[in-house]
Amino acid sequence: MPALTLCLLAAGSMGGCMLGPDYQPPAAPVEHEWIYQGSERINTSQAVDPLWWEDAFSDPVLNELLAATLEQNLTLGSAALRTVQAQQQLAIAIGNQFPQQQHLSGSASRSKESEVIFEEYAVAFNLSWELDMWGSFRREVETASALFEASVADYDGVLVSVLAQVAQTYILIRTTQARLQVARRNIELQQQSRDIARAKFEAGEVSALDLEQAETLLNNTRASVPDLEITLQQLRNALAVLLGMPPHDLGYMLGGVGDIPRAPASIAVGMPQDLLRQRPDVRALERRLAAQSAQIGVAQAELYPAFSIGGAIGSEAMQAGNLFEGESETWNLFGAFEWNLFNYGRLRSNVRLQDARFQQLLEDYRQIVLEAQADAENAIVAYLKSHQQLLLLRRAAEASQRAVELSTAQYTNGLIPFNTVISTLTADAQQQDLLAQSRGAVAVNLVQVFRALGGGWQVRDSQLPADLVPGPVQEEMRERSKYWRKVLQ
Repeated sequence: MPALTLCLLAAGSMGGCMLGPDYQPPAAPVEHEWIYQGSERINTSQAVDPLWWEDAFSDPVLNELLAATLEQNLTLGSAALRTVQAQQQLAIAIGNQFPQQQHLSGSASRSKESEVIFEEYAVAFNLSWELDMWGSFRREVETASALFEASVADYDGVLVSVLAQVAQTYILIRTTQARLQVARRNIELQQQSRDIARAKFEAGEVSALDLEQAETLLNNTRASVPDLEITLQQLRNALAVLLGMPPHDLGYMLGGVGDIPRAPASIAVGMPQDLLRQRPDVRALERRLAAQSAQIGVAQAELYPAFSIGGAIGSEAMQAGNLFEGESETWNLFGAFEWNLFNYGRLRSNVRLQDARFQQLLEDYRQIVLEAQADAENAIVAYLKSHQQLLLLRRAAEASQRAVELSTAQYTNGLIPFNTVISTLTADAQQQDLLAQSRGAVAVNLVQVFRALGGGWQVRDSQLPADLVPGPVQEEMRERSKYWRKVLQ
């Protein structure tokens, strides 16, 4: 039994050995550059800014909303408490390396038999310690430590998601406000056209058909306003929940109608390889892979005998005053071992089970790396193409405005039928609305890029201003800052 022999030799000099594989981070397929790396709108020489919302949008209202989210979001608070739970599990695993039983007891009794009163006093301290000969307890510490780090990455993932949701909801609110403005401006234009049609009808220049067509178009446009107002209020309600408060009027935070946040000329996206340390879901699964690797060693340790030592020291006396005198002292020492010799089939199956779980997580890790790259590529192409779409829609909207002006003037002078005016007004309403939606889509897609790249979780790092770190997890994150600085080098 070579492993047993080697570990017994190690026990004499180093206090035991470590069974099971020593974990090494696995290789994963990662591309060396983005598909659209040549675009002037993305900068691969710099990593994603941790405060990407300030760098990308410079919107004071958005900054205020995100700061409130970090303090108040209930999903973040729940994730922080899961991190605290994992930290305490790690503390328990560390404590299991030391004497597992430490028991102090005492008693005092008094009894009477045949007019004779008996008194008895005793105090004792018992200790039992299972030695970590095969590294089982140390592997459990590795497991708990990796799971704690995974919980931190899970928290980061929630943080990234919540920040992106708040930013996208805010952008959609501004987009909906812009669409309402467009609808109301179209109502004004269509009212003017209706008034022209009424004047011509009353002058006997045209039939009632022109007036009825104008009324139809105008009321259809008016009917679009309630739908937009419903959407706007629903978005405000969603934002309130993200801020950790009941749905109510957020006017005091949002202010009046604001501009749709504009994207910068260029954004920093880093390189695809950065996803391995930047994306929280990738880091979380890699840490769970490390935890499972340690469980193989725990399972292997069950194949070998468990050694324990212990003892007790105490004192017994018939009088309380004699309890701590030398002749009242009692003590014992012991050494023992247990070996599950007849359970080797079950124990070896457990080793294979833990290894199979490790292999499954390894495949899952490689899969999530691929999915992370696809997610980032999808977000980048959507952002870049939405810029192109915005440019074309802006040109179309400008042309449709000119068409409305020309058709209105020509109809007033009797040069064209009213159907042409209706067509240009309808097309203009659609084009202006599409333009507003496209402006919002560019900003929303930009947020999705940062979300896909895993940007924003660094705000909980103790190296950033303390007021940006969520309160419930601030202390725990400070204790782990050295680890994360090493990981991010």
